[in-house]
Amino acid sequence: MQTRSSGLLSRRAKHRIGKLFAYLALFIIIFVVDLPLISMVGTAFKNQDAVLSTTSLFPQLGDWALQNFIDVFQKTSFGMNIVNSAIVSILATVFCVIIAAMAGYGLSRFRGKFFTGYSVLLLLMQMFPLMLLLIPMFMLYSSYGMVNNLSSLVIYYTASNLAFNIMMIRSFFDSLPRELEEAAKVDGCSGFVAFLRIIFPISLPGLITVSILTFLNSWNEYTFASLLLRKPDIQTLTVGLTKFVQQSDTNWGYLMAASTIAVLPALLFLAFAQKYLVQGLTAGAVKG
Repeated sequence: MQTRSSGLLSRRAKHRIGKLFAYLALFIIIFVVDLPLISMVGTAFKNQDAVLSTTSLFPQLGDWALQNFIDVFQKTSFGMNIVNSAIVSILATVFCVIIAAMAGYGLSRFRGKFFTGYSVLLLLMQMFPLMLLLIPMFMLYSSYGMVNNLSSLVIYYTASNLAFNIMMIRSFFDSLPRELEEAAKVDGCSGFVAFLRIIFPISLPGLITVSILTFLNSWNEYTFASLLLRKPDIQTLTVGLTKFVQQSDTNWGYLMAASTIAVLPALLFLAFAQKYLVQGLTAGAVKG
Protein backbone atom coordinates (compact mmCIF):
# COMPACT_ATOMS: atom_id res chain seq x y z
CA MET A 1 0.00 0.00 0.00
CA GLN A 2 2.80 2.37 0.85
CA THR A 3 4.54 1.44 -2.40
CA ARG A 4 1.43 2.36 -4.42
CA SER A 5 0.99 5.68 -2.61
CA SER A 6 4.66 6.56 -3.02
CA GLY A 7 4.49 5.66 -6.71
CA LEU A 8 1.40 7.85 -7.12
CA LEU A 9 3.12 10.75 -5.37
CA SER A 10 6.17 10.24 -7.58
CA ARG A 11 4.03 10.43 -10.74
CA ARG A 12 2.33 13.59 -9.46
CA ALA A 13 5.69 15.16 -8.66
CA LYS A 14 7.01 14.30 -12.12
CA HIS A 15 3.85 15.75 -13.66
CA ARG A 16 4.23 18.99 -11.71
CA ILE A 17 7.93 19.25 -12.56
CA GLY A 18 7.19 18.64 -16.25
CA LYS A 19 4.46 21.27 -16.13
CA LEU A 20 6.85 23.72 -14.46
CA PHE A 21 9.49 23.20 -17.15
CA ALA A 22 6.83 23.59 -19.88
CA TYR A 23 5.72 26.93 -18.43
CA LEU A 24 9.36 28.02 -18.07
CA ALA A 25 10.14 27.13 -21.68
CA LEU A 26 6.98 28.93 -22.83
CA PHE A 27 7.95 32.03 -20.85
CA ILE A 28 11.43 32.06 -22.40
CA ILE A 29 10.01 31.70 -25.91
CA ILE A 30 7.51 34.50 -25.36
CA PHE A 31 10.22 36.74 -23.90
CA VAL A 32 12.55 36.15 -26.86
CA VAL A 33 9.77 36.73 -29.40
CA ASP A 34 8.57 39.90 -27.67
CA LEU A 35 12.07 41.22 -26.93
CA PRO A 36 11.89 43.94 -29.65
CA LEU A 37 8.54 45.10 -28.27
CA ILE A 38 9.89 45.15 -24.71
CA SER A 39 12.97 47.08 -25.82
CA MET A 40 10.76 49.57 -27.68
CA VAL A 41 8.65 50.32 -24.60
CA GLY A 42 11.71 50.58 -22.34
CA THR A 43 13.50 52.96 -24.69
CA ALA A 44 10.40 55.14 -24.95
CA PHE A 45 10.68 55.96 -21.23
CA LYS A 46 14.39 56.86 -21.33
CA ASN A 47 15.70 60.41 -21.63
CA GLN A 48 17.83 61.35 -24.62
CA ASP A 49 21.15 60.80 -22.84
CA ALA A 50 20.13 57.35 -21.59
CA VAL A 51 18.91 56.34 -25.04
CA LEU A 52 22.36 56.95 -26.54
CA SER A 53 24.53 55.82 -23.63
CA THR A 54 22.85 52.74 -22.09
CA THR A 55 22.05 49.30 -23.44
CA SER A 56 19.62 48.17 -20.73
CA LEU A 57 16.07 47.29 -21.66
CA PHE A 58 14.57 49.72 -19.16
CA PRO A 59 15.80 52.94 -17.55
CA GLN A 60 17.17 52.93 -14.02
CA LEU A 61 14.81 53.37 -11.09
CA GLY A 62 14.02 57.04 -10.73
CA ASP A 63 15.04 57.81 -14.33
CA TRP A 64 11.72 56.95 -15.97
CA ALA A 65 10.54 59.94 -18.01
CA LEU A 66 7.48 60.85 -20.10
CA GLN A 67 9.27 63.63 -21.97
CA ASN A 68 9.47 61.65 -25.20
CA PHE A 69 5.71 61.16 -25.26
CA ILE A 70 5.09 64.83 -24.44
CA ASP A 71 7.47 66.03 -27.16
CA VAL A 72 5.95 63.69 -29.75
CA PHE A 73 2.56 65.37 -29.30
CA GLN A 74 3.78 68.93 -28.73
CA LYS A 75 6.66 69.24 -31.20
CA THR A 76 5.42 67.06 -34.07
CA SER A 77 2.20 66.42 -35.98
CA PHE A 78 2.03 62.79 -34.86
CA GLY A 79 -1.18 63.41 -32.90
CA MET A 80 -2.92 64.43 -36.12
CA ASN A 81 -1.46 61.36 -37.82
CA ILE A 82 -3.15 59.17 -35.19
CA VAL A 83 -6.47 60.92 -35.76
CA ASN A 84 -6.14 60.40 -39.53
CA SER A 85 -5.41 56.70 -39.06
CA ALA A 86 -8.37 56.33 -36.71
CA ILE A 87 -10.74 58.02 -39.17
CA VAL A 88 -9.56 55.97 -42.14
CA SER A 89 -9.49 52.65 -40.27
CA ILE A 90 -12.92 53.06 -38.66
CA LEU A 91 -14.62 54.16 -41.90
CA ALA A 92 -13.00 51.35 -43.89
CA THR A 93 -14.03 48.84 -41.22
CA VAL A 94 -17.66 50.00 -41.19
CA PHE A 95 -18.00 49.98 -44.98
CA CYS A 96 -16.20 46.64 -45.33
CA VAL A 97 -18.32 44.90 -42.69
CA ILE A 98 -21.60 46.12 -44.18
CA ILE A 99 -20.68 45.16 -47.75
CA ALA A 100 -19.07 41.85 -46.76
CA ALA A 101 -22.10 40.88 -44.66
CA MET A 102 -24.57 41.41 -47.50
CA ALA A 103 -22.34 39.84 -50.16
CA GLY A 104 -21.44 36.88 -47.96
CA TYR A 105 -25.09 36.28 -47.13
CA GLY A 106 -26.00 36.36 -50.83
CA LEU A 107 -23.27 33.87 -51.75
CA SER A 108 -24.32 31.59 -48.88
CA ARG A 109 -28.04 31.52 -49.61
CA PHE A 110 -28.22 31.75 -53.42
CA ARG A 111 -26.92 29.35 -56.04
CA GLY A 112 -26.26 29.82 -59.73
CA LYS A 113 -23.59 30.46 -62.35
CA PHE A 114 -23.35 34.14 -61.44
CA PHE A 115 -22.69 33.45 -57.77
CA THR A 116 -20.24 30.65 -58.58
CA GLY A 117 -18.35 32.93 -60.98
CA TYR A 118 -18.30 35.70 -58.40
CA SER A 119 -16.82 33.35 -55.81
CA VAL A 120 -14.09 32.33 -58.27
CA LEU A 121 -13.40 36.01 -58.97
CA LEU A 122 -12.94 36.67 -55.26
CA LEU A 123 -10.37 33.89 -55.07
CA LEU A 124 -8.53 35.25 -58.12
CA MET A 125 -8.33 38.69 -56.52
CA GLN A 126 -6.31 37.19 -53.68
CA MET A 127 -3.64 35.97 -56.13
CA PHE A 128 -2.42 39.38 -57.31
CA PRO A 129 0.58 40.69 -55.34
CA LEU A 130 0.42 44.16 -53.87
CA MET A 131 3.31 45.58 -55.88
CA LEU A 132 1.49 44.99 -59.18
CA LEU A 133 -1.23 47.41 -58.06
CA LEU A 134 0.97 50.33 -57.02
CA ILE A 135 1.42 52.08 -60.37
CA PRO A 136 -2.12 51.41 -61.76
CA MET A 137 -3.75 52.53 -58.51
CA PHE A 138 -1.64 55.67 -58.31
CA MET A 139 -2.46 56.58 -61.93
CA LEU A 140 -6.15 55.92 -61.30
CA TYR A 141 -6.30 58.06 -58.17
CA SER A 142 -4.23 60.80 -59.85
CA SER A 143 -6.60 60.97 -62.82
CA TYR A 144 -9.54 61.54 -60.45
CA GLY A 145 -7.66 64.06 -58.28
CA MET A 146 -7.77 61.85 -55.19
CA VAL A 147 -4.10 62.04 -54.23
CA ASN A 148 -3.58 63.69 -50.82
CA ASN A 149 -7.11 62.76 -49.85
CA LEU A 150 -8.07 60.47 -46.97
CA SER A 151 -11.09 59.19 -48.89
CA SER A 152 -8.74 57.48 -51.35
CA LEU A 153 -7.34 55.35 -48.53
CA VAL A 154 -10.84 54.54 -47.24
CA ILE A 155 -11.82 53.28 -50.68
CA TYR A 156 -8.64 51.26 -51.12
CA TYR A 157 -8.72 49.69 -47.64
CA THR A 158 -12.37 48.75 -48.10
CA ALA A 159 -11.76 47.19 -51.52
CA SER A 160 -8.54 45.41 -50.58
CA ASN A 161 -10.10 43.69 -47.57
CA LEU A 162 -13.43 42.79 -49.15
CA ALA A 163 -12.48 39.58 -50.98
CA PHE A 164 -11.09 37.80 -47.93
CA ASN A 165 -13.83 39.11 -45.64
CA ILE A 166 -16.63 38.05 -47.98
CA MET A 167 -15.30 34.49 -48.20
CA MET A 168 -14.82 34.38 -44.44
CA ILE A 169 -18.27 35.67 -43.54
CA ARG A 170 -19.80 33.40 -46.18
CA SER A 171 -18.44 30.34 -44.35
CA PHE A 172 -20.02 31.69 -41.16
CA PHE A 173 -23.43 32.10 -42.83
CA ASP A 174 -23.14 28.57 -44.24
CA SER A 175 -23.07 27.26 -40.67
CA LEU A 176 -26.42 28.93 -39.85
CA PRO A 177 -29.54 26.83 -40.60
CA ARG A 178 -31.88 28.13 -43.30
CA GLU A 179 -34.84 27.33 -41.04
CA LEU A 180 -34.21 30.62 -39.23
CA GLU A 181 -35.12 32.67 -42.30
CA GLU A 182 -38.02 30.35 -43.16
CA ALA A 183 -39.50 30.78 -39.68
CA ALA A 184 -39.13 34.56 -39.97
CA LYS A 185 -40.85 34.56 -43.36
CA VAL A 186 -43.72 32.52 -41.92
CA ASP A 187 -44.14 35.30 -39.34
CA GLY A 188 -44.42 37.85 -42.15
CA CYS A 189 -40.83 39.10 -42.53
CA SER A 190 -39.38 39.79 -45.93
CA GLY A 191 -35.99 38.37 -46.91
CA PHE A 192 -34.16 41.59 -46.07
CA VAL A 193 -35.98 42.03 -42.74
CA ALA A 194 -35.20 38.42 -41.81
CA PHE A 195 -31.53 39.05 -42.57
CA LEU A 196 -31.50 42.33 -40.65
CA ARG A 197 -33.38 41.19 -37.54
CA ILE A 198 -32.52 37.49 -37.29
CA ILE A 199 -29.33 36.60 -39.16
CA PHE A 200 -27.36 39.79 -38.61
CA PRO A 201 -27.53 39.70 -34.76
CA ILE A 202 -26.67 35.98 -34.68
CA SER A 203 -23.65 36.54 -36.93
CA LEU A 204 -22.06 39.15 -34.66
CA PRO A 205 -19.03 36.95 -33.74
CA GLY A 206 -18.17 36.54 -37.41
CA LEU A 207 -18.76 40.20 -38.16
CA ILE A 208 -16.62 41.27 -35.21
CA THR A 209 -13.84 39.02 -36.47
CA VAL A 210 -14.03 40.65 -39.89
CA SER A 211 -14.03 44.10 -38.32
CA ILE A 212 -10.95 43.28 -36.20
CA LEU A 213 -8.96 42.03 -39.19
CA THR A 214 -10.01 44.97 -41.35
CA PHE A 215 -9.19 47.52 -38.67
CA LEU A 216 -5.74 46.05 -38.00
CA ASN A 217 -4.92 45.80 -41.71
CA SER A 218 -5.95 49.42 -42.24
CA TRP A 219 -4.23 50.68 -39.09
CA ASN A 220 -0.90 49.03 -39.95
CA GLU A 221 -0.82 49.64 -43.73
CA TYR A 222 2.08 51.75 -44.96
CA THR A 223 2.75 51.25 -48.70
CA PHE A 224 -0.34 52.86 -50.21
CA ALA A 225 -0.55 55.46 -47.46
CA SER A 226 2.97 56.65 -48.25
CA LEU A 227 2.19 56.61 -51.97
CA LEU A 228 -1.07 58.57 -51.87
CA LEU A 229 -0.54 60.95 -48.94
CA ARG A 230 2.24 63.52 -49.34
CA LYS A 231 1.08 66.36 -47.09
CA PRO A 232 2.22 65.99 -43.45
CA ASP A 233 -1.11 67.10 -41.97
CA ILE A 234 -3.11 64.30 -43.65
CA GLN A 235 -0.61 61.45 -43.33
CA THR A 236 -1.45 58.37 -41.27
CA LEU A 237 0.60 57.21 -38.31
CA THR A 238 2.58 54.59 -40.25
CA VAL A 239 3.81 57.32 -42.57
CA GLY A 240 4.20 59.75 -39.66
CA LEU A 241 6.66 57.40 -37.98
CA THR A 242 9.14 57.96 -40.82
CA LYS A 243 9.55 61.62 -39.85
CA PHE A 244 11.63 60.52 -36.87
CA VAL A 245 14.08 58.68 -39.15
CA GLN A 246 16.20 61.16 -41.10
CA GLN A 247 19.07 60.63 -43.49
CA SER A 248 21.79 61.71 -41.07
CA ASP A 249 20.17 61.13 -37.67
CA THR A 250 17.42 59.19 -35.92
CA ASN A 251 15.68 60.40 -32.80
CA TRP A 252 15.31 57.02 -31.12
CA GLY A 253 13.48 58.36 -28.08
CA TYR A 254 10.77 60.00 -30.18
CA LEU A 255 10.59 57.03 -32.55
CA MET A 256 10.13 54.49 -29.76
CA ALA A 257 7.57 56.68 -27.98
CA ALA A 258 5.59 57.16 -31.20
CA SER A 259 5.80 53.42 -31.95
CA THR A 260 4.52 52.58 -28.47
CA ILE A 261 1.58 54.94 -28.95
CA ALA A 262 0.86 53.40 -32.35
CA VAL A 263 0.81 49.85 -30.94
CA LEU A 264 -1.47 50.59 -27.97
CA PRO A 265 -4.82 50.92 -29.82
CA ALA A 266 -4.32 47.63 -31.65
CA LEU A 267 -3.37 45.82 -28.42
CA LEU A 268 -6.36 47.23 -26.54
CA PHE A 269 -8.67 46.42 -29.44
CA LEU A 270 -7.46 42.82 -29.50
CA ALA A 271 -7.62 42.49 -25.71
CA PHE A 272 -11.30 43.45 -25.57
CA ALA A 273 -12.32 41.59 -28.74
CA GLN A 274 -10.21 38.44 -28.35
CA LYS A 275 -13.19 36.33 -27.29
CA TYR A 276 -15.18 37.32 -30.37
CA LEU A 277 -12.14 36.82 -32.61
CA VAL A 278 -11.77 33.18 -31.52
CA GLN A 279 -15.51 32.55 -31.87
CA GLY A 280 -15.62 34.07 -35.33
CA LEU A 281 -12.59 32.16 -36.62
CA THR A 282 -13.96 28.81 -35.44
CA ALA A 283 -17.71 29.30 -35.96
CA GLY A 284 -17.68 28.46 -39.65
CA ALA A 285 -15.25 25.59 -39.36
CA VAL A 286 -18.03 22.99 -38.92
CA LYS A 287 -21.21 23.26 -40.90
CA GLY A 288 -24.50 22.34 -39.30
